[in-house]
Amino acid sequence: ITVIKNENDELIPSRVIVGHRMCIDYRKLNAASRKDHFPLPFIDQMLERLACHPFYCFLDGYSGFFQIPIHPDDQEKTT
Repeated sequence: ITVIKNENDELIPSRVIVGHRMCIDYRKLNAASRKDHFPLPFIDQMLERLACHPFYCFLDGYSGFFQIPIHPDDQEKTT
């Protein structure tokens, strides 16, 4: 990232364009998709449910996802 000055002497961060990036509009796909009938509960609802129990378990799916190894030949496709 480089920083350049514009005509108002403001510093603007800029980065060098090294290639093309694909942009896909998923609005039509989202409109055609079936809606989720079981949305995630609000945090206050979850805390009320947990308050009645002496133990609970938290599974970190976000960090666990990034522990899945990717074959070296396919790693360049994930950037």
